[in-house]
Amino acid sequence: MSRLNQSLPRYRKHKASGQAVVHLSGEDFYLGPYGSKASKLEYKRVISEWLQRGGTPLNKGQSEPPITQILVAYMRFAKSYYRKDGKPTSQLGIVKRALTTLRELYGHRPASEFGPLALQAVRQKIVDSGVCRDYVNKQVTCIKQMFKWAASQELVTADIFHALQTVSGLKKGRTEAPDHDPVEPVPEPDIEGALANLSPIIADMVRFERLTGSRPGEVCQIRPCDLDRSEDVWLYRPESHKTEHHGKQRVIPVGPKAQEILTPYLDRREDKYCFSPIEAKQWQLDQRSKNRKTERSYGNRPGPNRKANPKRQAKPHYTTDSYRKAIQRASERAKIDRWAPNQLRHNAATNVRAEFDLNSSRCILGHSDAKTAEIYARRDLTEAIEVARKVG
Repeated sequence: MSRLNQSLPRYRKHKASGQAVVHLSGEDFYLGPYGSKASKLEYKRVISEWLQRGGTPLNKGQSEPPITQILVAYMRFAKSYYRKDGKPTSQLGIVKRALTTLRELYGHRPASEFGPLALQAVRQKIVDSGVCRDYVNKQVTCIKQMFKWAASQELVTADIFHALQTVSGLKKGRTEAPDHDPVEPVPEPDIEGALANLSPIIADMVRFERLTGSRPGEVCQIRPCDLDRSEDVWLYRPESHKTEHHGKQRVIPVGPKAQEILTPYLDRREDKYCFSPIEAKQWQLDQRSKNRKTERSYGNRPGPNRKANPKRQAKPHYTTDSYRKAIQRASERAKIDRWAPNQLRHNAATNVRAEFDLNSSRCILGHSDAKTAEIYARRDLTEAIEVARKVG
């Protein structure tokens, strides 16, 4: 079986003309006299542009390429761009779904023919699929972003992107696309019901999140080295957070009640995660051993029948998905409505707003207006610390 060749297209000599040539995407590009310094510089330029476009053919004065060609190149870019901590983000899934609808309707058409009316036709097909209004707007934005990228790579003219910008997002109450229900705080009895059916570690994660208003991912990844414990209110700076790619910092004040929850988990190396699935699994095994009905002298002793290399092994820390599933399983055992950990942020915001004001709630959650983020950053942190000192 022949080996796949993934090297760059070669700098070659065209014997008939004596020029240097490179073959890219089915076309020959002549670079000048073979062996000359100018032709080698031209080769580097052409290859660089070709790679930047994701292997899309360079335009040699022709009209814009078909939309499918741009889709392929943009998806190569998106797979490398929409990544965090080495893993694809949820945004990549939205991009894929948006471009799938675009390809179904207009993939065979030239990009130069795609305008505002065509975009509205794609939007209507997305609406007809039954998704909510916000999700429709997100997918339409993804399509606009693709044409913006294509214009930056000179695959289409900038006029196409500017024309698409005239298509506004769907407004609430002025479209047949439904609005999703707002996220509500979890009723306190439901929280207590789930806590009674959770392992101690995940129960403490829930209590910590409810007090601090942190995001589920921020609770999962907390480590001793991320905590500044020099003052009475600790400051938690997550290693990674939702808005870091926007250049924003995230600082979570940890008040006395939250400190009490966290303290037992600080007896480990500074770079180890506080809330460990490995420790939670060991707790479960200990509980099974403690509650076994047969005598310990009968049957297997704890541990000897474990597989040497099981397919599923506990990870160093919880993910937002495993954290959510654990809470929902506990809710089912308690026979209460299922709820998600992200709702606990709404509980924290509601509690803070009831005792303080709306701005205090915004500060403790880390929300900020883009225009005033720099102006109010210090004041917000000071106010958030004061709120944490009093409530948690």
